Amino acid sequence: MTAPFPIQAMTLPVAIGGNDVIGQAKTGTGKTLGFGIPLLHRVTGPKDEGFAELAKPGAPQALVIVPTRELAGQVAEDLKVASKNLSLRILTVYGGRAYEPQVEALKKGIEIVVGTPGRLLDLAQQGHLSLAHVRTLVLDEADEMLDLGFLPDVEKLMSLTPDGRQTMLFSATMPGAVVSLARKYMTQPTHIRAADPSDSGATVLAIAQFIYRAHAMDKVEMLARLLQAEGRGLSIIFTRTKRTAAKIADELADRGFAAAAIHGDLGQGAREQALRAFRNGKIDVLVATDVAARGIDVENVTHVVNYACPEDEKTYLHRIGRTGRAGNTGVAVTFVDWDDLHRWMMIDKALDLGIPEPAETYSTSDHFLEDLNIPAGVKGTLPRAARTRAGLDAEELEDLGETGGKRGGGTRSGGSRRDGGRDGSRDGGRDRGRSRGRGRDRDAGDVSDAPTDDAAGTEGGEEPREPRPARTRTRRRTRRGVPVDAAEGAEAGNATENGSTSEAGSASEGAEGSTATGDNGSADSAAGDGDGERRRRRRRRGGRGSGSSAASAETSSEASVSADS
Repeated sequence: MTAPFPIQAMTLPVAIGGNDVIGQAKTGTGKTLGFGIPLLHRVTGPKDEGFAELAKPGAPQALVIVPTRELAGQVAEDLKVASKNLSLRILTVYGGRAYEPQVEALKKGIEIVVGTPGRLLDLAQQGHLSLAHVRTLVLDEADEMLDLGFLPDVEKLMSLTPDGRQTMLFSATMPGAVVSLARKYMTQPTHIRAADPSDSGATVLAIAQFIYRAHAMDKVEMLARLLQAEGRGLSIIFTRTKRTAAKIADELADRGFAAAAIHGDLGQGAREQALRAFRNGKIDVLVATDVAARGIDVENVTHVVNYACPEDEKTYLHRIGRTGRAGNTGVAVTFVDWDDLHRWMMIDKALDLGIPEPAETYSTSDHFLEDLNIPAGVKGTLPRAARTRAGLDAEELEDLGETGGKRGGGTRSGGSRRDGGRDGSRDGGRDRGRSRGRGRDRDAGDVSDAPTDDAAGTEGGEEPREPRPARTRTRRRTRRGVPVDAAEGAEAGNATENGSTSEAGSASEGAEGSTATGDNGSADSAAGDGDGERRRRRRRRGGRGSGSSAASAETSSEASVSADS
């Protein structure tokens, strides 16, 4: 860089003088150095004159708050490059990493702290981070910080800093409501809007923008052919959801592209691995959610693709701003579904792009191939001869001592499993209960299929234990505490004895007795028919204890009662 960008030329004289600044410029136009150089100018290092006379040498003198972890690393790296000839210590603080290295660095002494609101507030509340001696406070991507939910944490952090500090806010977009809110924390700020006189549009003139109305089932094919355009370098594909990012990365990998995903569900180690592989050229396609849309500066990004229509014009500006940075040219492609046409019309109107109704486009459309310089005859799979990238696995996955439980990506794209099951099963765990039931049946029955404890003990290096004998289970049916078989035998004997007694009595009484016996017999048979009907009802209802043995026992007992009477 031989000349400063407009935002730098306008901001440096004001900010170096210690005045509060609100800086607004298009993304990719040098805002980081716009606040970084004044910040470094006001910080005293251990080797600088006057360091020993500070109120608390080694306490942070400058604080930079950013909305995302990736942006924190980017800003810290830029500050380290700018201060390589200075004796300044810079610490990056954000979640997903272990606390201990950050706490240890703060104990040794730090001049500049760059971090996200959550981890900064945690360390401050625990007493590890003291902000009482901060001279300069910077809010990078201020609209994101103040407008999208970080305001409570930012307010708490700002309340821990002294009143006489210098405050600078920088962002590509800054609505009036955000500006009025920012003024409450600043003292007579100077609002600087910087723009290139030759570039009066809302977007950077060096970015060629193409918008296509695409069908959802043809998007991946269009994307695969777009990624084979002539002159394409590193490319970023933005999606609306984390699941879509992981899915697209997997599908592109299946088609031969060196792709990886980066989104909020990944552990910090996996996110940094994917970003390092992208910067180092081991992969050339990064599929990301908006976690990578703010401030990420990677050289030689030639293409940015919005896989779905962005939510609003601010998101659109930040996404396409990942290309065409620092004076380079770039290509921005946006796929718009039929359902998102109204949203795109609002974005087009706000930015005055002049493309309110995108052309209906498919992967075989001639204008699609011509616009993006896609060679004729290209298919949706990358030829093997063109697969020259090392891939994500070639980049080392760093152990960061992550605290959130999300370690690594788990898949080649760094995304979540397609099946959604925590144990890798496609159904997500719905069959776990059935599998446990099968395991119990196997233990109770055929134990030869299961490994014995003897084998397990030998493999583990322990002394072998005696195998447990198989359990045998016997079941007995009882009625009133008496086994069913014994009860049936006793009742059957009583029935036989009573039956013989009844026959002898009827033979000695004569004709009158026989008539009475016949009448009683007909009554008993009717009663028996009624009992049989009740037994059939019990069997139909599925009640226990209503089997044939119970029925025979009831019949024999009633027969004995009638005989005794």
